[in-house]
Amino acid sequence: MSYATATLATYANMLGTLDNLVIKASAHEKGAALLQARLAEDMFSLHTQTRFTIAQVLIALDRLGNLGMTLDDSEITSFPDARARIAAARDLVIATDPATWPASGETVEFDLPNGMAFAMEAHEYCRDWATAQFYFHLMAVYSILRAEGVPIGKADYVPYMMKYLKQPAGA
Repeated sequence: MSYATATLATYANMLGTLDNLVIKASAHEKGAALLQARLAEDMFSLHTQTRFTIAQVLIALDRLGNLGMTLDDSEITSFPDARARIAAARDLVIATDPATWPASGETVEFDLPNGMAFAMEAHEYCRDWATAQFYFHLMAVYSILRAEGVPIGKADYVPYMMKYLKQPAGA
C-alpha cells in the first residue's frame, strides 16, 4: 500500500470520527456553548480545534496535490457548520486520486508562519508532520468534549472499526 493510499484512508476514517464527535456534542445539554470550551486558558477552543483538525487534512491535500486551495479560516459558528465542513473535507479526500501525489521520496517543502521551514520526503511529511498535526487537534477535540461531560469513549473514537468486528466464538 502506498503512503498516499494509507494517508487518505486514515483521513477518511478519522474525519468520520470527528463527525461522530460533533454529533455527540450537538446532542449534549450544553449545546452550542461547547464550541467555546477549552482544556486550558492557553489552548484553543473546541470550534478552533475542530477547524484546525479539518485544516490539517486540507493543507496536506493541497501540498501533496498542488491544488492551490484557499483555506476557510472563518470561525465555526455551529455544529451544523462543523458537520458541513467535515463533509466537504471528506468529499475531497474521497475524490483524491493517490496516484496524483508525489512519489514517496520526492521532497516536500513548507514554511510555518513563525518562520520555521521544513524539507522532507513526501512519505515523511505524511507520517511525521501532517498525520501528527491532524491527530493532535483531533485529540484536543476529543479531550475537550470528555472534559465537558459529553458521553464519549473509545468506541466513539474508532467507530470505523465496527466493520471489522467478528462474532465471538460459539455465538
